[in-house]
Amino acid sequence: MAVTGNTTQGPVEVHHEIPDAATAWWTVGPGQGEFRSEPLPGISDGEASVRTLFTGVSRGTESLVARGEVPVSEHERMRAPFQAGEFPFPVKYGYLNVGTVEHGPAALHGRTVFSLFPHQSRFVVPADALHPVPEAVPPRRAALAGAVETAVNVLWDAAPLVGDRIVVVGAGMIGAAIARVARSIPGSEVTLVDVDPARATTAEALGVGFVLASEELPGADVVIEASGAGAGLQLALGIAPTDGEVIVASWYGSRAVSLELGADFHSRRIAIRPSQVGAIAVRRRASRTMRNRLAIALRLLEDPAYDALLGGTTSWRRLPEVTAALADGTAGELCHTIDWTAE
Repeated sequence: MAVTGNTTQGPVEVHHEIPDAATAWWTVGPGQGEFRSEPLPGISDGEASVRTLFTGVSRGTESLVARGEVPVSEHERMRAPFQAGEFPFPVKYGYLNVGTVEHGPAALHGRTVFSLFPHQSRFVVPADALHPVPEAVPPRRAALAGAVETAVNVLWDAAPLVGDRIVVVGAGMIGAAIARVARSIPGSEVTLVDVDPARATTAEALGVGFVLASEELPGADVVIEASGAGAGLQLALGIAPTDGEVIVASWYGSRAVSLELGADFHSRRIAIRPSQVGAIAVRRRASRTMRNRLAIALRLLEDPAYDALLGGTTSWRRLPEVTAALADGTAGELCHTIDWTAE
């Protein structure tokens, strides 16, 4: 389904829509979607038009969307900034978009930008919704901005200190991003834990340790769970130090998660604390904004090691297959990108 992508590919204009229309991908049922032609509005002052280069698939969240498993209680909180339609279906969803500004403010014209826009070939948004991508960041790698932004927020919540042993359970896109960001803390020892031995290759590329979930697990000062599975959270509780906590980066949607909270859970006084990218971590809420946080993520992506988080890339025409794979659980765990420059 996927082919290896070129992370250094620059802007290539190949879409031939009529000037005032775009091609958008809508999910219309479990694992099902359709392309829709959508009119583009005129550009007003303070707006810009963008031609998409790549969109990224946020596997955890978009799998829930593809299956229609966003809980009713979260329908409003889970709305992406430029989402159209309503959960569960039909919905135009996505929030990892890298494109080129075609028209708009002079400071942005021709720039590669990141935005929280769904899977669509062209669009018009307020210019302040666009985030310039540093010149040192290839467009495809910039699709990881959402994952690295999440990692920044999780680490603000976890607040690791110099020299800490940091264990991240789950070596998918989010867990791997957290591990790479944490690695830059002086003296830190970062270990990824996963059930898949193939993830050892990713950990090596990121410069962090790796341990299989079935092996003897390392001691930890900070434990972060990003596996997306209840078993991963249970494992994280076992790693946490006495009087410590587990920072939960996973989001399970409408799925129930069962935990065994007997044995030494109470005597060791372990806390479980969620981290969620929809709001700035409490420790930074008074001093940082979401725009600040995303700018940090884009700067961090100048590091070429993050290419290890990129999975395959697929032509936009194969979005039906990608959505089906998200729904049935066969999609890869790293960041799959959709190439909108392909015919």
